[in-house]
Amino acid sequence: MSEMTIEQEPVVESVGAATSDEQLIAMLVDRARSEGLQLTGEGGLLQQLTKRVLESALEGEITDHVGYEKHDPAGKNNGNSRNGTRAKTVLTDVGPVEVRVPRDVAGTFEPQIVKKRQRRLTGVDEMVLSLSAKGLTHGEISAHLAEVYGAEESKQTISTITDKVMEGMAEWQNRPLDRRVYPVLFVDAINVKIRDGQVANRPIYVVMAVTAEGTRDVLGIWAGDGGEGAKYWLHVFTELKNRGLDDVLMLVCDCEDDRVPHGTAA
Repeated sequence: MSEMTIEQEPVVESVGAATSDEQLIAMLVDRARSEGLQLTGEGGLLQQLTKRVLESALEGEITDHVGYEKHDPAGKNNGNSRNGTRAKTVLTDVGPVEVRVPRDVAGTFEPQIVKKRQRRLTGVDEMVLSLSAKGLTHGEISAHLAEVYGAEESKQTISTITDKVMEGMAEWQNRPLDRRVYPVLFVDAINVKIRDGQVANRPIYVVMAVTAEGTRDVLGIWAGDGGEGAKYWLHVFTELKNRGLDDVLMLVCDCEDDRVPHGTAA
């Protein structure tokens, strides 16, 4: 993967044939920045990921409540069972998010991460980043969820929820990419608190793509330890390549330090 590859075909129909690829890329970068690249806050890019994290945690809650996995025959005639889901929209730091909340036949399930009649969730930005980054251990994710749920939940319940969150995140982290070539990739680092026995600030690296049409998509999120080098970035971009990425015309690093190398190749 190179930092800059020159192509002769126009990528956007509205751009004339005389427009060089360098000008097109610069235009896409400027447009993305002007429209906002923020992940967190209202209008950020984490809405779909927030939905996945919340629904994965809710699946863990209902599994713990009824005592069996979804579609497991062991759940038949056990006194209670799943009863589908209902849609609910909650207001979060990244805007409104619709989640599917599980139900049970007995009507005794009380969701915790999105409580009944709760319409607003605050502080989910850091939670989503802390739970969705690839490279975090079961213990680190479990410790964060234990803080989110509080002391009233048992270790077994937290472990079940952690398993479901990790399953949901693994599916997102390993999903095939929609495109093989992206004009621009942005790499940014956000420091978040990671919990596992003690609280420590660690960098979370976000790789975001800008398409030729100007749309933005978070390709992946990876946890670091602050000492990332060439081997680390080779691993990150190899993962992207294995998910279908063939080439990038420009790599832009918006980090405030030198942890992300400019022009990293894979």
